[in-house]
Amino acid sequence: MMQLYSGTTDPFSHRCRFVLYEKGMDFQVIDVDMYNKPEDIAVMNPYNRLPVLVERDLILYESNIINEYIDERFPHPQLMPADPVMRARARLMLYNMEKELFDNVEALESGKEKQVDKARQMVTDRLIELSPLFTKTKHMLGDDFTMLDVAIAPLLWRLDHYGVKLGKTAAPLMKFAERIFSRPAFIEALTPSEKVMRK
Repeated sequence: MMQLYSGTTDPFSHRCRFVLYEKGMDFQVIDVDMYNKPEDIAVMNPYNRLPVLVERDLILYESNIINEYIDERFPHPQLMPADPVMRARARLMLYNMEKELFDNVEALESGKEKQVDKARQMVTDRLIELSPLFTKTKHMLGDDFTMLDVAIAPLLWRLDHYGVKLGKTAAPLMKFAERIFSRPAFIEALTPSEKVMRK
């Protein structure tokens, strides 16, 4: 059985929990206190970060790598596009999301006012730029729910918690977010600590 070492408030762990529930498979989530990690996390992941997936003798870290492994190992429902060109585009968009949005998470959670303000502004600006994408599509790659939707959902869930205010220009993005938040797998993937992050 797969075991996911997961931070109870960590957006990257949230992604992996979301995929596991979406796939409806057998797994165990091991909740880890982000501020008091057991020593074996550093043994499994040299960067001492979460999430970490363990399956028999396989140990994986980094949420996008974990999620692609789960998607390939359990292909129904398929979350990465079957077409190689679309799959490459999805991977590029995932990479861009990491660099332009999720690289700001550490600063948003740092509690250092200047870093938080700068990161909040960067996330706000980028999400407003992305918002028009959601006027044309139901999900980020069209009609089908994909790994891109999984990847961005934990950040969108935490916008209130991070103090990110998008305004009316981002209404299509927030409609998209509400559709994702209503998915049974998303609801199941929330920890008690995550449930209170959103007003």
